[in-house]
Amino acid sequence: MHDLLAYGPLLMITALVLTGCKPQNTTLQPSKNADHYFEISLGELAIQLQLALTPEQHAQGLMFRERLPHNHGMCFIFQKPAARSFWMQNTSIPLDIGYFNTAGELIEIHRLYPYDETGVPSQSQQILIAIEMQQGWFAQNKIKLGARLDLAVLQQALILRGGELSSYYFSD
Repeated sequence: MHDLLAYGPLLMITALVLTGCKPQNTTLQPSKNADHYFEISLGELAIQLQLALTPEQHAQGLMFRERLPHNHGMCFIFQKPAARSFWMQNTSIPLDIGYFNTAGELIEIHRLYPYDETGVPSQSQQILIAIEMQQGWFAQNKIKLGARLDLAVLQQALILRGGELSSYYFSD
């Protein structure tokens, strides 16, 4: 009992310090910052993606950029699946584009060439997501048709960017 009384003040100070260090209940706030990168897995590889959600962001894409860091790209998310077509107006970086269906499955890969304003259409009518990466990136990283995006993480990123998940057509 005497030992407990001797340590009493020390225990109280420790309890007060630990209570003061207790993590606060915080919620993540949506970020409208289109320049923010989110780490999202494609197959077994984690990549850094900016999200283009609005028609204006879709149109801007990677225009006027001089470089794209390794394993970084842009993810275009559309509200409904459809045929898609991309071009390279004001884009100096050689790119590859991967077209994905509503389940997040990579179903097409195409090359895009700097400043080429000829559209590069998808063959499929079921494109919900497109990802632009440096030209040759898919082949160099052995990302093949059938590779899947981590849709759960992509959906979380979409929400953090302020997107309404119910406005987008994702399937399992």
